[in-house]
Amino acid sequence: MTTNVGTIDRVFRLVLGIVLLAAPFVSGMALFQSGPATIVSVIAGIVMVATAATKFCPLYALFGIRTCKM
Repeated sequence: MTTNVGTIDRVFRLVLGIVLLAAPFVSGMALFQSGPATIVSVIAGIVMVATAATKFCPLYALFGIRTCKM
């Protein structure tokens, strides 16, 4: 795996991932009262945090996108 996620992208992914992980449990929004919305939010949050931690995004690799400087 080569690094394809830059610093600004990593910070954005990390913040978004934390928000998606926390939203179903602390927001009280009616949207998250159903199971599927909670599951989708948690899975998306895990993916965002994981891609930020590993500096690698499989979709970026598939489309040839690179936001990091080499």
